[in-house]
Amino acid sequence: MSRVLIVEDEAHLARGLQFNLEAEGHSVRVAGDGETALDWLLKGKEDFDAVVLDVMLPGMDGFRVASELRAARNYIPLLMLTARGRPEDVLKGFASGADDYLPKPFELAILLARLQGLLRRSGWMRASREAASAGVPPSPEGAADEVVTFSGRTIDFSTLELRVNGNTIRLTLMEAELLRHLIRNSGKVVSRKSILEQVWGLKEDTDTRAIDNFIVRLRRYIEDDPARPRHLVTVRGVGYRFLAEPDSVRS
Repeated sequence: MSRVLIVEDEAHLARGLQFNLEAEGHSVRVAGDGETALDWLLKGKEDFDAVVLDVMLPGMDGFRVASELRAARNYIPLLMLTARGRPEDVLKGFASGADDYLPKPFELAILLARLQGLLRRSGWMRASREAASAGVPPSPEGAADEVVTFSGRTIDFSTLELRVNGNTIRLTLMEAELLRHLIRNSGKVVSRKSILEQVWGLKEDTDTRAIDNFIVRLRRYIEDDPARPRHLVTVRGVGYRFLAEPDSVRS
């Protein structure tokens, strides 16, 4: 049985979500504001497996809740509920550390499926980390796609971990998905439009500058000098290109 925290100030919606999630076998608690949610999550007063987080909350909004959780190295799966028709909220949510989003109003079946997907993925990552700690090698099937090594850096997409210079950096799901997309297209120019559609599932006319902010963050993780990137390079006016071995690429 999974424990789910719903952070929602609209009492009727929170009650409906709680009733339906409990009918699916989950244990559910409800917080009506972000401050209460952070208190439960960060001070160890409650143990949860996932959070359903509304953006529009009294006081501290959902973006700040997500940001503070990630800043505190709390990587609990976050499903963010955003205002309908506002793709900028979706991108801002991902930038804050959300793992998935659902626009309001939503169909209950879709929310349940998205939440179950996050819980399942979290279980896989936990099992992968435990296996790695026990010295169990990864399964050969799909291993080449899940673990990528370049220039002394190793990215394990199964655990959302980047290892560089003896340090381990935890990636958010969306950081990892963006990096995976660029690596799969290694050496090719990837347009911002492609990233919006294939990584975030956004087809609206959206301000693509949010992508630039993600790239800046990824450069801090993988570049020796983020101000002079060699692996994640900008192709002016188009998008980005990932280079595993930049010294081998001719201008």
